[in-house]
Amino acid sequence: MTGARFADKTANMNKRPLTIQLAAPRGFCAGVDRAIQIVERALERQGAPVYVRHEIVHNRFVVENLEAKGAVFVEELDEVPDGVPVVFSAHGVPKSVPADAQERGLYYLDATCPLVSKVHLEAERYSRAGRHVILIGHEGHPEVIGTMGQLPDGAMSLVETVEQVATLVPPAGARLAYASQTTLSVDDTAEIVEALRARFPDIAGPKKEDICYATTNRQAAVKAIAATCEAILVIGAPNSSNSKRLVEVALASGCSEAKLIQRASDLDWDWLSRIERLGITAGASAPEVLVDEVVDACREHFQVTLEEVRVADEGLHFKLPRDLVS
Repeated sequence: MTGARFADKTANMNKRPLTIQLAAPRGFCAGVDRAIQIVERALERQGAPVYVRHEIVHNRFVVENLEAKGAVFVEELDEVPDGVPVVFSAHGVPKSVPADAQERGLYYLDATCPLVSKVHLEAERYSRAGRHVILIGHEGHPEVIGTMGQLPDGAMSLVETVEQVATLVPPAGARLAYASQTTLSVDDTAEIVEALRARFPDIAGPKKEDICYATTNRQAAVKAIAATCEAILVIGAPNSSNSKRLVEVALASGCSEAKLIQRASDLDWDWLSRIERLGITAGASAPEVLVDEVVDACREHFQVTLEEVRVADEGLHFKLPRDLVS
C-alpha cells in the first residue's frame, strides 16, 4: 500500500461515522422535468434569448443553468420584448396572460404542469355547473394565482387553514365545490377537506385528490425515515412550496429536527457533528446533482454509510408541446 493510500485510509478511519438515509422518491418530478425541457428545446430551436415568465421552477440552480444557456427570467409579460419567444412557468398562469400574449402576437409555450392544468379544468367545470369554487392553497403562490385566474373575479374563494373554513362566507345560496393546490401537505389538506365537508355536506370535490403524485410520494418517503433519523435535510428552494411541506412533514412525523437547505454550502457542520443518523430528501424542483453534492460534502467530514429507503417507483413522463417535437 502506498503512503498516500495508507494516509487516505487512516484519515477515513478517524472520521466519525454518519449514516445517511436517502428518501426515495425525491427530487425532480415529471412536471418539472417537462418544464425544463421546454425551455431547453425552445433555446435550441429559436435561439437565445428565450424569455420565461416567472422562475420556470422554484430552484436557483436550475434557473441559473438556464440563464447561462440564454434564458431570460421576468416576472410579468410586459417585460418581454416584441418578437421573442416566451415560456410560461410550470406553476401555471391566469387566463389573462396567454390572452395578452396572443394580443401582442408573441410566440409562447405553456410549460404548466399537466397536473396543475387538471386543477384548472376542474375549476372551470365546477363553475360551468354553477358552483362556487373553494380553493385550498397558499395565498400569493404562483400556482394559486394561476388557478384563481382561470375564473372571473369572485367565482373562487381561497382557504389556507382549518380555522379559515369556520369563518368562510361563500355567496348566499351558492352550491359549492373544492379544489386544491398540488403541492400541499397531504395530511393538512385532508383535515381541511374534512372540515369543508362537515360544514358544507353537499360540497363537490374531485374524484381523485388534486395533490400530485410526486408531492404525495415525497411526503410518504419522508414519513418512512422520520422516526429513525435524528435530523432530516430537505434540499430545495425557500420559495418552493413542496420543499417547505417536506420539512413540516418530517417534524410532524417524529423527526426532532428538519432543515431546508439549497446547496452543500449551506451545511452547518457544527450542527451535523452531533448527528449520527441523517435523512436527506429533495423537493420536486431540486435536481439529483444537488443531493450528490451534499452527500459528497458529508463524506469529506464523516465516514458515511449510505442507505436508500424507497416507498414508490415513478415512471411517469409528460409529453412536450407539439411545436417542440415536430
